[in-house]
Parts: sequence; C-alpha cells; structure tokens
Amino acid sequence: MNRLGFLVARTLRREAPLETLSVPAADLMAELSGKRVALVGNARSLAERAEGAEIDAADLVIRINRAPMPSAASHGTRTDWLALATSIGEDDLGRIDPARILWMSHKRKRLSWSVATSPGFYLHPLSEFAALRDRLGAPPTTGAMMIDLLARSDLAALRLHGFDFFASLSLTGSRRADQVPHDFAAEKAFVERLMSEDSRVTQAGA
Repeated sequence: MNRLGFLVARTLRREAPLETLSVPAADLMAELSGKRVALVGNARSLAERAEGAEIDAADLVIRINRAPMPSAASHGTRTDWLALATSIGEDDLGRIDPARILWMSHKRKRLSWSVATSPGFYLHPLSEFAALRDRLGAPPTTGAMMIDLLARSDLAALRLHGFDFFASLSLTGSRRADQVPHDFAAEKAFVERLMSEDSRVTQAGA
C-alpha cells in the first residue's frame, strides 16, 4: 500500500487495507513466549520509586503512549515495544526508539503513515478493543488493552510498573479521572482479578 492508499483507507475507515500493514498477532505471541515482560505505565507515582533497574532487567520492556522517562532510576531506559493510542511526534519517537510499535487505539484517524509503516508494526483488532470495552463497561486504557493482550500469551512473567489506576494522575497530562472516558475502578478490579487467577502477573510496589 502506498501513502495515498493509506490515507484513503484511514479516512474512510476501511479496516481491511489497514490490516495489511500489520504483522499477525502470532508474531507477537511468538516473541512473547517464555519472556519476562515489564509493562511500564505512566502513573506519576512511579517517578517517586526506584524501579528502573528492575524494568531494564526484563527480557522485554513495553512502554505506553508518549512514555515519559523522567529518570533512569525510576523508569529505566530501554524500550522494546511502544503501545500507542495517541499521535506522537518524531522527536518523542526518536527519544523512545522502540523496536516495534503497536497501535492499540480504535481511532484509526490518529494513526500516522510513519507509524503504520514502521518495522514490526501491529494493528490491534477492533474486535478485541470492543470485547474489553464491553467487559469493563467503558473504553479501555492502552495499559488495560496491553495487559489483556499479554496475559493471553505464553510469556513467563508480566510485571506491572507505574499502574495506580489514576490515583496519582498521569505523567503525560493534568486531567483528572472524571475528565477521561475510562473506568479506573473497573480496570483496577480487572487487574486484581487477573493477578489472583494468574500467578505470572504481578505488580511492582504492591
């Protein structure tokens, strides 16, 4: 697909052509198999912790959206995958330098040509977004979608960093929980239930 075809498909919400740009989910699952994964959220509270060394010691480090890293001590430095649900500038992409980008948002119009044609690009299916939305009763955050995806893989361990379900707000903005469309209580219950049922999933600082 060329850039014009991409822009047409994105504007007209033609999912099938966009899907041709994505690697299959099986590629992700193969890469995750047997890995110790650190999923780094953007809670402000993480900046007050010293989890950077543990994050960087994981086999695979996944960050979310604009992936703020105020210090190596709190956040580490590595990014293997970047899970995106928002537009991102080239400066931020250069700073984060992910080996793979996953577009998690159902809002395809925010997807850029440079992201969609990046190596190893993955487009999260609309059906999976909708299924999790229905379970939570609200649009899921990027973090919740990634937790759901990762838990369905054959990874060895999933360690969550920087997830306090908006109790300390986000490092990437100043909005309060009542100003965003997510249900953080439902997401917290979802993650707590998952951790009680799947010993591979743990939360740092819990």
